Amino acid sequence: MFGKQLTLFEIFGFTVKMDLSWVIIAVLIAWSLAQGLFPALYEGLPPITYWWMAIAAVIGLFFSIVFHEVSHSIVARQYGLPIRGITLFIFGGIAEMEEEPSSPKTEFLMAIAGPIASLVLAAAFYGMFAAGQALDVAQPALAVLRYLAFLNILLAGFNMVPAFPLDGGRVLRAALWQWKGSLRQATRIASGIGSGFGLALIALGILSALMGNFIAGIWWFLIGLFLRGAAASSYYQLMARRMLEGEPVRRFMTDRPVTVSPAITVRDLVEDYVYRYHFDLFPVTLDGRLAGCVSTKQIKEIPRDRWEAVTVGEIASACTPDNTIAADEDAVKALSQMQRTGNSRLMVVEGGRLVGIVALKDMLKLLALKMDLEEAR
Repeated sequence: MFGKQLTLFEIFGFTVKMDLSWVIIAVLIAWSLAQGLFPALYEGLPPITYWWMAIAAVIGLFFSIVFHEVSHSIVARQYGLPIRGITLFIFGGIAEMEEEPSSPKTEFLMAIAGPIASLVLAAAFYGMFAAGQALDVAQPALAVLRYLAFLNILLAGFNMVPAFPLDGGRVLRAALWQWKGSLRQATRIASGIGSGFGLALIALGILSALMGNFIAGIWWFLIGLFLRGAAASSYYQLMARRMLEGEPVRRFMTDRPVTVSPAITVRDLVEDYVYRYHFDLFPVTLDGRLAGCVSTKQIKEIPRDRWEAVTVGEIASACTPDNTIAADEDAVKALSQMQRTGNSRLMVVEGGRLVGIVALKDMLKLLALKMDLEEAR
C-alpha cells in the first residue's frame, strides 16, 4: 500500500509516519483552497492571506487525521491488538494492525472510535469558531476554524459509509461477524460492498468529468480506485494470515542458503555473490555458525579502490532480530516481520546456527496455490 515513508514523531507510544504521496495531496489541497474555495467564500482578501489560510487548514487537516487514527490505535491497544504505527498516505491515514481483531466487539469499538473522535474535534473547532466570533477575531482565522469543523464532520461521515475498509465497513464487518460467526465470511461480504462502492465512485468521477467538472471527477475517480484496491487487498491479507497461520517457518525455508566467508574480499563478494545471486543481504558464517550479516549498503561505504584490501569480516555487522527468525516460529510472524521491516528475506536460526533462509516469494507461492485450491473447493 505504501511507498517511501518519512518518520515524523511518536505519540502515546505510536510512531507516526508520512507516505510521500500525502505531501502531494497536501499541496493540491492547499492550492485548491487558496485558489478556489477561500476566495469564493471570502472575497476581497489579499492573495497571500488566502495562502496562509490554506496552509493553516492543511496543518489542521494533518492534526485531524492523526487525532482520528490515534483514537483507533488507543482503543486497539486497550484490547490487546498490536499497532505497528500510524501512516499518513494519499487519501488519509491508517493505523497499521499487526493482526486481526480477536472479536466482533473489539472490531466494532476500534472502528467507531475514529468517527467519534472526528465529531468531537468538529465540535471543538466549531466551539472555537463561535468563541472567535464573540471576541471579534479576524475573518481569516474564523474561516479556517469553520472549515476545519466542517472537514471533521465530513471525515466522520465519509468514514462511516459501510464500505470496507472504511470505518463504517469495519462496523458492518463486526455486525456480520457477530451474526455469521465467521470473520472470513464477514470480510468477504464487507470487502465486496467496499469494492462496489469504489466502483460507484469511479463511475461518478467519469460522469462528473464528462459533465465539465473535471477536477472533482478526477478526485472521485482516484478515491474510488483506491477504495476498490484497498477492499480487495484487505480480504487478501486476511486470507493470507488464515492460510499461513500454524505453518512453521521451516516449511518455507531454503535449507541450503547461500552464505559467505568472513575471509573473502569485498571484490569477491561483489563479483561472485552480489552479481550472481542478486541478493542485497548475505549471511556470514564461520564453522556453520552465524557470524554476522553483510549488505550492499555496507559495500557502498567502501571505496572501490579498496575492495581488494578489505575483507567481509571487516565490514560485516551483527545480525538483528529484524532479519532473523527461529525455524519453529509461525509463518504469520515471519510475514508480519517482513512487512514491518521491509526485508524480503529472513535468516532462520537455531541455537546460533544458520539453518536456512525464508523468502517472501516462496511464502507467496504456496499461498497462491492454497488460495487457488480454496477457490476451486
